[in-house]
Amino acid sequence: MTPEEVFLKLVHGVADRDFAVLPGLYAEQTDVRHPMNPYGDHPLLSRAALEEHFGVTGPRVTEVVSFQPVNIRVHQTADPEVIVAEFEYAGTVLASGEPFTVPAIFVLRVRDGLIVESRDYIDHLAMIRARGQVEELVSHLREPATAPAAS
Repeated sequence: MTPEEVFLKLVHGVADRDFAVLPGLYAEQTDVRHPMNPYGDHPLLSRAALEEHFGVTGPRVTEVVSFQPVNIRVHQTADPEVIVAEFEYAGTVLASGEPFTVPAIFVLRVRDGLIVESRDYIDHLAMIRARGQVEELVSHLREPATAPAAS
């Protein structure tokens, strides 16, 4: 698959709640980061880590919202392995019927049909609002930061 085809399978798979299939889009050793995540960027470095991520995060999201990717624009780069994809998840809060939009840009490196590197810049705050988790985030942000362990 081309990088664009892999990207489209990924974003449509997330929207279609196909969480068991999604880890198979990634290489065994990968590097997936969410630099804008207000809970911190916790790199996902293996297919096994992505299985856990999709198995925990996926159902928590889809229990409260439904969405589809829209306004997809895929930009090719000078490197044939790398694409930049702009899109939005447009959806509905299940409990209230309220619509929401979450803009995103993914930068993916796909080698041999598998994602080996991804930087996912997504409006996490818009998704947190849609999921009704603002108070949880505020509580998290009020927690004292832990100092790094001495070496």
